[in-house]
Amino acid sequence: MSIHMDALDQHFTLPKTREVAANSPMVWLQKGWRDLWAHPGPSLMYGVIVTLIGALVLSLAAHHPYLFTTSITGFLLLAPLGAAGIYELTSEREEGRPTSFIQSIRDLLANLGQLGFLGLALGMVAIAWERFSAILFAVFYGGQDVTLAGYISSLTGEFLPFTLVWTLAGFLLAFLVFGLTAVSIPMLADREIDSITAMMTSLRVTSENRVVMIQWAALIVFLTAIGFVTVVGLVVIFPLLGHATWYAYKDLVE
Repeated sequence: MSIHMDALDQHFTLPKTREVAANSPMVWLQKGWRDLWAHPGPSLMYGVIVTLIGALVLSLAAHHPYLFTTSITGFLLLAPLGAAGIYELTSEREEGRPTSFIQSIRDLLANLGQLGFLGLALGMVAIAWERFSAILFAVFYGGQDVTLAGYISSLTGEFLPFTLVWTLAGFLLAFLVFGLTAVSIPMLADREIDSITAMMTSLRVTSENRVVMIQWAALIVFLTAIGFVTVVGLVVIFPLLGHATWYAYKDLVE
């Protein structure tokens, strides 16, 4: 069934959007890579901060399976908000202003209201997902105290229904959040616009470029997974994806 987003114009005045070429995700990554090394110091600083926070959260949740898996999902939900400062860096450079970590924080704080609203919405989604995962664990595991190793080894046996339900629910939630945040946060860094309009614009470009955006989402998940496995790699991968997302926004929104 085709998804039509024109009805959004009845409720929102949205910026014009574009359809992009099939190879656009790789082009965004190439541009993001060049942008990362145009100001490596402040960009990598964001990568270090996010990596340290991610490592801390995972270490705290390591002995609680549902918290461990939920924390990874929560990271993917909230990571776009953490990249807001990276978008400010690129915006500063494009405007010919000096780029620095401190200045990007100042610019970020200048639009804190709309970003805060979006962050609150994403935080509520993450909390709801954590509660949903806890309920699923309680239902399928019957209140057992399951270790992480036991949880991983049981994903295919009698608990296969749990695995399928949890994975499907996570996929649907992640796709919805990706649709709402694909370009909305860089839009808030670049324009005087409210968060609702930014999210609706993001939803529209995701709908209009479904194949390309599915490829882009898959690349983000793949590279983030590499970052989690290597830990240190996330220091580079996170700002790389942040800069690449800026160029995705520039291509998708006029």
